[in-house]
Amino acid sequence: MIATLQTKRIVQLAALAVAILLFAGADNETRFNDLGHRLVCVCGCNQILLECNHVGCQYSTRMRDELAAALDRGDNDDLALQAMVQSYGPTVVAAPASSGFDRVAWIMPYLALVLGLAAVTLVVRSWNLRHAPASPPPSGSPDLEEFREQARKDTDL
Repeated sequence: MIATLQTKRIVQLAALAVAILLFAGADNETRFNDLGHRLVCVCGCNQILLECNHVGCQYSTRMRDELAAALDRGDNDDLALQAMVQSYGPTVVAAPASSGFDRVAWIMPYLALVLGLAAVTLVVRSWNLRHAPASPPPSGSPDLEEFREQARKDTDL
């Protein structure tokens, strides 16, 4: 009876250890996937790091290995991202931070859209407010006949 209780506890502890190892690996894999989609490959393709599809791309393989090594060391997400920024520069981050001066990168596209729509609206309104062109003088008018006679003299060779 005591032997069966000890065996049962050993089996439970083994199952718990296996579950911890499986979930810990899934956690690193999830973090790797999340961080890999927040980085850009620096080979010039401007694709997300985990989606770089260049055959034989030297940068993406090296960057993926560095990211995996950082996660294996136990670095948190911010520390792993900072290490990549220090190695490859600030352009390696796919989306700018939402603090400080980087906030301008989030605001400018919307501001440009609003200003562009306002400019188009003003131009269209100014076109609609233009006066109609002056109508030509009636065909029997002496002014019109005078202009026609002048045009005939100027065009005769």
